[in-house]
Amino acid sequence: ASISGDTGVIHVVEKEEDLNWVLTDGPHPPYMILLDGNLFNRRVMLQLKGTSRVSGLAVAVAKPNPPQGFSPGLKCPNDGFGVYSKDYGPQFAHCNTTVWNPVGSGLSYEDFDFPIFLLEDANETQVIKQCYQDHNVPRDGSGPEYPLCAMQLFSHMHAVTSTVTCMRRSSLQSTFSINPEVVCDPLLDYNVWSTLQPINSSGKVEPDKKVIIVATRIDSHSFFWNIAPGAESAVSSFVTHLAAAEALHKASDVLLLQTNIMFTFFQGETFDYIGSSRMVYDMEKDKFPLRLNNIHSFVELNQVALRNDSVLWMHTDPVSRMNQSVEAQVRNLLDILSNSSAGANVTLREAGYSQPLPPSSFQRFLRAQHIPGVVLTDHRTAFQNRYYQSMYDTPENIRMQYPEGLSPEETLEYVTDTAKSLAEVATVVARALYQLAGGANDTSAIQADPKTVTRMLYGFLIKMNNSWFQSIIKPDLKGILGDVPQHYVAVSSPVNTTYLVQYVLANLTGAVVNLTKEECLNPEKTSSSEKEMYEYAWVQGSLDPNSTSRTPYCVRSTVHLSKALSPAFELRQWGSTEYSTWTESRWKEIRARIFLVASKELEIITLVVGIAILVFSLLATYFINAKADILFSIPRDSGAVAY
Repeated sequence: ASISGDTGVIHVVEKEEDLNWVLTDGPHPPYMILLDGNLFNRRVMLQLKGTSRVSGLAVAVAKPNPPQGFSPGLKCPNDGFGVYSKDYGPQFAHCNTTVWNPVGSGLSYEDFDFPIFLLEDANETQVIKQCYQDHNVPRDGSGPEYPLCAMQLFSHMHAVTSTVTCMRRSSLQSTFSINPEVVCDPLLDYNVWSTLQPINSSGKVEPDKKVIIVATRIDSHSFFWNIAPGAESAVSSFVTHLAAAEALHKASDVLLLQTNIMFTFFQGETFDYIGSSRMVYDMEKDKFPLRLNNIHSFVELNQVALRNDSVLWMHTDPVSRMNQSVEAQVRNLLDILSNSSAGANVTLREAGYSQPLPPSSFQRFLRAQHIPGVVLTDHRTAFQNRYYQSMYDTPENIRMQYPEGLSPEETLEYVTDTAKSLAEVATVVARALYQLAGGANDTSAIQADPKTVTRMLYGFLIKMNNSWFQSIIKPDLKGILGDVPQHYVAVSSPVNTTYLVQYVLANLTGAVVNLTKEECLNPEKTSSSEKEMYEYAWVQGSLDPNSTSRTPYCVRSTVHLSKALSPAFELRQWGSTEYSTWTESRWKEIRARIFLVASKELEIITLVVGIAILVFSLLATYFINAKADILFSIPRDSGAVAY
């Protein structure tokens, strides 16, 4: 939007024929369009992009979700930043073999020169429609009469052109200005990671020690800022991952396993693998406790909630499997995963030797080194998710349903079919990881808890501000518990999703220790704290019965944070094609208003009359001032006598 906001006469577009009024017939351009959500697609948007008769757009959410699907992302997500290129598996590069997101329109990657707002509140939409109906509806085929209902949108962005330009300007400002005016910020957050067996987070794992990495992404995205529910694209996988971590930690002999396991939750993966590329970079530069050579194997949970016939597909990299050593390890990994599903309501199948990896964090590790690994998904080829990277990737998309009439507390505890289904996947993954790490005991006791899964789904998808989340976070973090969950990476870090994944993981895998608040907050002052091996958190605890007070306690866990900032910004390579270079523009305010506008003729008449009155008043003032001695002189008293 322009710095003073963009204004236009409102026109409601509920079917494509209504566009003719905006694009050609309407006599009062520019128009501010209220667009039905079902028409928010690439074909319509490109028509609006190519005209000067449109000054802005307000999109009403489609209810129910568009049945044909809607994804403003790319057909080939994260293209160019994965492992496949002209030098590595060129036949798989740019989705030549498999188009992963066929409904992807690429709208999020188009440059529109007018503001586009989303209207989630049906009442707001109705207010605008009513104003349109009262003043703007064409009468008998001719244009409506003034006054007309208009809208003004304010969303001026300070950044311009590209990351290279805005980062250069911000850098120059920071170098030469006392009060620098930063115009954009790199996308920045933190990865969350923990290990089954504690390691020294500030040291280095010995070269001969091997670690299995289990990974998933925790961020999502949509066309609109800060609206990223990500039910299937992110939440289903990281909730399953958290449940598997809990199930493994409950096994009696986890500290005796030959191979350690690292649970990793990457941030910023939607934007060209920010989190995973940074962790690989840190491993290569010895800035992380693990090195790439410490990685035994890699298991990634991708989209897993929309399975057909309970089938989960195992994807591997056909290029690295040409190496006999890698092939043997991958085959062992596939066999263990398949055997772990025996007796469970989940069937694991191989996607096929000639099938490339789907978009996944694992690809960034393969760019650096041949590592045996598997990516688990609910799709063999194209995504099952028809709302990938969109505002419609909601709980309904993964078939979460609750009976009517439940209280918030009852809803939190109600075990949905989706929760049961994801718990089964978590159980299979946990059992496979146990065997992969060298576990010899019977795995039937390793079981993910559907009650934990349903709580997490409720908290991450429906209401973050719930009693369970309140009880497991630090008292000074209770402000992060907003009502509407969203999982956009943003630039202020850590975002609420990162904090909550951190504390949920600590709650599920850590231990309550008998330390006072002072000892918990300053563990280095205690003799047996093992500060380098563990993290300590003083959390709020649950509400006491019939009281507003809580019983806080200290949690000890192996959960850590590591920076998820693209290496491109560390290296000041703002035009990099190796690393993500996404930035977010700065802005001052985002708001909208509607009002009535008069005709141009009336505005001109008002202006002319105003100027005439101004000129008349100036002339009157001049003449009055010039004749002031006559007009305002005091007359002499004729009867006065002077001596």
